[in-house]
Amino acid sequence: MDPDAKSGLVRAVFDSVAGRYDLMNDLMSGGIHRLWKDTLMEMVAPKADMTLLDVAGGTGDIAFRFLQRGGGRAVVCDITESMVRVGRDRSFDRGILAGVDWTVGDAEKLPIASRSVDAYTIAFGLRNVTRIDAALSEARRVLKPGGKFFCLEFSHVVLPVLREVYDLYSFNVLPKLGRMVAGDEDSYRYLVESIRRFPEQQALVKRIEAAGFGAVRVRNLTGGIAAIHSGWRI
Repeated sequence: MDPDAKSGLVRAVFDSVAGRYDLMNDLMSGGIHRLWKDTLMEMVAPKADMTLLDVAGGTGDIAFRFLQRGGGRAVVCDITESMVRVGRDRSFDRGILAGVDWTVGDAEKLPIASRSVDAYTIAFGLRNVTRIDAALSEARRVLKPGGKFFCLEFSHVVLPVLREVYDLYSFNVLPKLGRMVAGDEDSYRYLVESIRRFPEQQALVKRIEAAGFGAVRVRNLTGGIAAIHSGWRI
């Protein structure tokens, strides 16, 4: 796909699903995405003196968890303005009026100062980035030396039997559910296809290392349906 065309498609998809983002992830993960996000936050280990940048964080799920667990300040950056609006509204509804900033920006060219954040997270967003290596380079740029990178993403199932079941569900059931529940089959079909095109776990490890991160690790979740990649900014 042409890079410029993909950027426009991603905006269109998330404009379409912004108000139903939790439903989207519930359908794609069977609701388990909430546990995966809790696991991610355990790995981040928020502290009061930490600043978190959550990229593609639109509706605030990661930022809210960070603040609730004692984190200092969160910055949410998403390329889709409608997603940011949903997150900001949710923040007001929850009474979270301080400690989180909202901005519209591209993961490949972040509107964030260099060496300014302690932790960088991107959850279910890296596969929608047009140039993954550029986004990884930007992640390293904005992190302070010794800062930590985390990517939670749908990945490649490592258990053969589960892989067959998951593929059947993803390609045959999920788009139809998207049509029936959310009235949007095409967006859900794109999301399934984007998962299959995403690099396998070890291939992504190598790309994160090539971006300048050290001690890169991968933790498979639910048999590899999702995975958390992490690394230190060196």
